[in-house]
Amino acid sequence: MTQALIVVDVQNDFCPGGALAVPGGDEVVAPINAMMDRFDAVILTQDWHPAGHSSFASAHPGKAPFETVEMPYGTQVLWPDHCVQGTEGAAFHKDLRTDGDLIIRKGFRPAIDSYSGFYENDKATPTGLEGYLRSRGITRLTLAGLATDFCVAFTALDAARLGFDVTVDLAACRAIDLDGSLQAALDQMKEAGIALQS
Repeated sequence: MTQALIVVDVQNDFCPGGALAVPGGDEVVAPINAMMDRFDAVILTQDWHPAGHSSFASAHPGKAPFETVEMPYGTQVLWPDHCVQGTEGAAFHKDLRTDGDLIIRKGFRPAIDSYSGFYENDKATPTGLEGYLRSRGITRLTLAGLATDFCVAFTALDAARLGFDVTVDLAACRAIDLDGSLQAALDQMKEAGIALQS
């Protein structure tokens, strides 16, 4: 079976000092780098928002980061401006190996957010990742990166729904844990048959 490592959003804005820093976010870099050579393919995802993206609290007058709004595709958490295209915040962490096979950019459509590496948050607009993996004959995926309870979990759940054999390496992930979101994400992943490796 061909195996791929999917490295989710290890970008400066999600690391300490960034606009949407995940506690200990930079701690995933060394374990991810060490894992890469064990896989047949390595895919990196990159949050890539235009300025003024609809998921930014700054785009909604009177709203603060981490409040929610209703979008046509469902409830959306509003975030601080982060990972704006071409900025230092959107760049991969300087110590992360980026010599993988593919970079998937997501969240670049102004009106819709994208947590998953497979689909935008409408769960219908694909990123092209599934087609790439199928064309390579890849059936088993290991996920690592940021953040466990958002982009990692959404990517893992979509992968499982699409029929991939999925493992999340929790030692190489860190979470935001917004109002219990980490436990909820772990429970969802377990229910979906995703192997959680620590």
